[in-house]
Order: sequence, then structure tokens, then C-alpha cells
Amino acid sequence: MIETSRLILRPFRKEDAADVYEYLREPSVHCFACMKLNSVHEAENLIKKRLGGDEVCFAIVLKSEGKVIGEVEAVSEATNPEEDNPKNDTFSPCWMLNERYQGKGYAFEAVRAFYNYLFGEKGARRIYAYTEDYNFSSQRLCERLGMRREGEFMEFVSFVNEEDGSPIYENTVQYAILRREWLDMHK
Repeated sequence: MIETSRLILRPFRKEDAADVYEYLREPSVHCFACMKLNSVHEAENLIKKRLGGDEVCFAIVLKSEGKVIGEVEAVSEATNPEEDNPKNDTFSPCWMLNERYQGKGYAFEAVRAFYNYLFGEKGARRIYAYTEDYNFSSQRLCERLGMRREGEFMEFVSFVNEEDGSPIYENTVQYAILRREWLDMHK
């Protein structure tokens, strides 16, 4: 469990299903389209999967209400997968917040605490994040966190299709920060 002044980051619980359904019934960003839920029952099943997954995944809970307002997670990757015992020290995070709670600094507070956890507890050497070129709020968040913009991939990936079924390819921006950069910023 990770605690900030207004939030608690903790593993998901079965009783979080209604809150999870609230922000995943209509994901606002295309990259989360595959996570769209049609019922609280589907949210319960998603929570079960997350509890047994390989990624580090936390519910973002608003302390004042005890309500799950979003999530933050990261998948680790091996720096050199061809080594006998590869070190998983690179993390690719994503975050999602209920639209009703956006614009209040909760995402910054949660992700900053999560990065402290990844660098301090999980041994992250490098954290990188992808965001769509139209998702300016996520780009600003990356920049507020001290991440550098590393590049833009044109027509990189498709998360949704046109009405005729043809894919809509999106431009993706990559940001990253190294452990030493993070530690220098937080001396």
C-alpha cells in the first residue's frame, strides 16, 4: 500500500467492481478501448485477472470517500532478455482516472508516488510511457513528472476501427526518465 496526502494506492478488491465499472464503461482514450466494460460483473472478472497478473497494478483510492477513482499499473521488461538471469529493471506504466476526478491533481499525486515505488522498491532503472499525440493531459503529466520526450511514432498502433472495420492508426509519443534523473529531481 502506498499513501499520499489525499490518496491510497493499493491492490484491487472485489468490492471495487462498481467503481471500476464507472470509469471503464466508456474509456475516454482509445488505448483503453479494449478494456471497455459492459457490466459490474465484467469488472469483477477484470479484478480477478489483475490479482493474478504479472504487472504491478494498484487502485487509486480517494481517502476522503474511500472510492476507487482510477488505477496505475506497470509491466516490467528485461533490459537484456538474452542473459541467463535477465534483470527486469525497465517499467512501462499506464494510468487511468475517472473523468469526474480529472483536473484536480490526483493523477500527478498518484503517479509520482507510484514512480517513487517503482524506483525505490521494484528496482526500476528506467521508466517509459506512451501516450497518444492528442492526449495532451497525459503529455503534460509526463512533463510535470520530469520525463523527457524521446520521440513520436507516426501511425504506430491501432486501438479502434472505422465503421467499415479498417483500423485507425494513431501517432504515439514516448516519454522516459532514468532512476538517476528521478533521484536528482527529488534530493
